[in-house]
Amino acid sequence: MNESFELLRRMLLIRRFEERCAELYSSQEIRGFLHLYVGEEAVAVGVMAEFGPEDAIVSTYREHGHALARGVSPDAIMAEMFGKATGCSGGRGGSMHLFDASTRFYGGNAIVAGGLPLAVGLALADRMQGRPVVTACFFGDGAVAEGEFHESMNLAALWRLPVLFCCENNLYAMGTRIERTHAVTELAVRAAGYGMPAEVVDGMDVLAVREVTRKALKRIRSEAGPQFLELQTYRFRAHSMYDPDRYRDKAEIAEWKRRDPIDKLAATLRLPTEDISKLDTEITEVIDAAVAFARTASPENVDSLTRHVYSEVRR
Repeated sequence: MNESFELLRRMLLIRRFEERCAELYSSQEIRGFLHLYVGEEAVAVGVMAEFGPEDAIVSTYREHGHALARGVSPDAIMAEMFGKATGCSGGRGGSMHLFDASTRFYGGNAIVAGGLPLAVGLALADRMQGRPVVTACFFGDGAVAEGEFHESMNLAALWRLPVLFCCENNLYAMGTRIERTHAVTELAVRAAGYGMPAEVVDGMDVLAVREVTRKALKRIRSEAGPQFLELQTYRFRAHSMYDPDRYRDKAEIAEWKRRDPIDKLAATLRLPTEDISKLDTEITEVIDAAVAFARTASPENVDSLTRHVYSEVRR
């Protein structure tokens, strides 16, 4: 019960954080691009629940949920949204480039499939250093059509690297439905071409996601090589805040909303309404504090803009 309640808390934190970001974007306090994770919370929370602090996480441009589920500070994430120096990327990255070395969260990447080769590199580095850890690599269904996907899958399988490939299949690559971009829409079968075990899981069920992740990680840690998960999920909002979302049928969106992962877990736990309200209030206070932190933080210093382009340490 306590573990499941924590999963609910994490999902609700992500949901409320994203909803606040949408408000702040509409009021122009957050600028640039903004890709929200509303509806997909069970994937990030369920997968991340099984990863240890020593493991590595590589995300996509839709990564706020991943960062929060990993334990990156809401204050640091919100400050990054505002472009402040106290942001997790020093205000340089914004929404699509969250990064936090202290939690081994190797961030978002604005390039579709750009995180896949990074994940393979991290796993190879850990292997060469003798560290018994695993790298999680999140990417969307659109990334599966990119060349980096196949190169990364091939090398990971060839070298039997400890990578868990997590494909968040939300059916749409930006505004294009999966049937128009993939000749074979069962994405998990792609793993067979590389001799890689793969499973399909209901990405709207956090308990199912956690269980399948636990089993996959057990195999990876026993040196069985990389594993592939196709997590079937759905984003309730448009691709980004710029997107008018005219390519999806409203009935389809409504049908998926009836499978809301937060409502599903709350119903399973049979929590009293007052418990849910109390949890929601606590989370709202956390987000209010994060917004206050971001608003009062110092902007990035223009004089330091050229830092971090090249390494300051010679090896």
